[in-house]
Amino acid sequence: MWVKALCVGLLAIAVGFLHHLHPDIPEAALGYLSSSIQSVTSRDPASSSPPIEEAFSAAWDRLIVAPSKHWGRVAVGVNACVDIVLSGISLLQALALTPQSKEDHSVLNSQEELAETFLHYMQRGAAAERFYSDAISFAHISRTASQDPRAQHFVGGNAALIAQRLAANPDLEVLLCGPVGPKLHELLDERVYVPPASLQEQDEYHLILEYKAGEQWGSTRAPAASRFIFSHDLSNGAMTSLEVLLSSLEVFQPKLLVLSGLHMMEGLSKDAREGRLREAAASMSEVPSDILIHLELASMTDGDLMRGIIYQVFPFISSLGLNEQELLFLSQSASGPHSSISAWSGIPEVGIVSDILFWILKGSENGASTLTRVHFHTLAYHILATVDGFWGNQVSAVAAGARVASTQACASKTINANRVTLKTPLEFSTSQEQAGSRVRVSAQEPVAVWSREGVTFHFTPVLICKDPVRTVGLGDAISAEGLLFSEATSQ
Repeated sequence: MWVKALCVGLLAIAVGFLHHLHPDIPEAALGYLSSSIQSVTSRDPASSSPPIEEAFSAAWDRLIVAPSKHWGRVAVGVNACVDIVLSGISLLQALALTPQSKEDHSVLNSQEELAETFLHYMQRGAAAERFYSDAISFAHISRTASQDPRAQHFVGGNAALIAQRLAANPDLEVLLCGPVGPKLHELLDERVYVPPASLQEQDEYHLILEYKAGEQWGSTRAPAASRFIFSHDLSNGAMTSLEVLLSSLEVFQPKLLVLSGLHMMEGLSKDAREGRLREAAASMSEVPSDILIHLELASMTDGDLMRGIIYQVFPFISSLGLNEQELLFLSQSASGPHSSISAWSGIPEVGIVSDILFWILKGSENGASTLTRVHFHTLAYHILATVDGFWGNQVSAVAAGARVASTQACASKTINANRVTLKTPLEFSTSQEQAGSRVRVSAQEPVAVWSREGVTFHFTPVLICKDPVRTVGLGDAISAEGLLFSEATSQ
């Protein structure tokens, strides 16, 4: 103890002496040395203050309160499958593939293109999803994956994952429409109701290739844990269950409709994709106005499809969920703010993200969209942006989403401060486009709130799991949890 105190004292004297001898030393350098002193003292085991991760977790628990009104019934569709989850590197090695070039392919036509695209995203630590065009080759890869003794089978597909998460709440009745085969039906929570028209004889399989932070294949090392998803999924690609979902609304009478799976249409030909999207938009236009629609996006590479979703589907939705890759691609596809950025470098800057979120929501006032809520999630933080007057309890919603991101990644019921870490900046600018204010969060006030021309932003950090057990479905769990704690005040 006395050794640490002596070191801190000597370091403080050194800082003062340097400043006396060299008053021209940049303030940033002195600030760095001063912060080092604070860092040393904050790690004093005798200190009564809890670790910052523990303090944030406790603050969330105090903030999170249930909404005054629950959704009651929620209908979810339309992509559902069985996920085969395993080590990406193990599978590629089992397929006798070797790490060579890194290249992003929008559609995978061979095992070599699979390896190249996997490496492309692994070197960034970023999630991605692709369609595998060759049915015979995909069947061989699926068999190889299933034979891996460490491979696991889980509920898969954004819709099924969201339904599974919502069904954990006993106050909700949940309807799931999607291609549900025998294995998936067995894996689903018994409280998820699947209409007979959605049951099919065979399951659709998606392969989830996971990798850990620091894991290496050849010369490529992953900077963060993530996963690469691919499939040869024709049922979900054609959204065959959409009409079943929409025809079920009259009988089920939900208050909320959660729609996902539009990204799966990338596997269709251009003409088929455009026609199916028009049909989907026409069907959505007939959804009763008292049913709010939340759209969950996923990884896409086709700009035409994204633009089609923006201009044909957005006019009928009230809420949107997406991550950093999808947010940037959305802006790039429609020439939005910061669309010249080719890719994120490290943690996405809050000011840039909030500029794009503001642009999306302000589009509703120009007739391009009826969106009043966007739930953005990235590894290090979440933002819930809402148009004023439409949503309540959003402080609880964004905190609950951050909390479930930590617990699900670590596969624990509560947050263990020793298993998580805080990486996001605690002080940041709220806009890069204009003179935004600087905002700070702390363990005492873990949710920052600011407004811009009728749009209110709620920001909170995420406690990142140091050794995640499973990365698949985090975004779906986050969006589902955020919706559970959200209250629609008027639409």
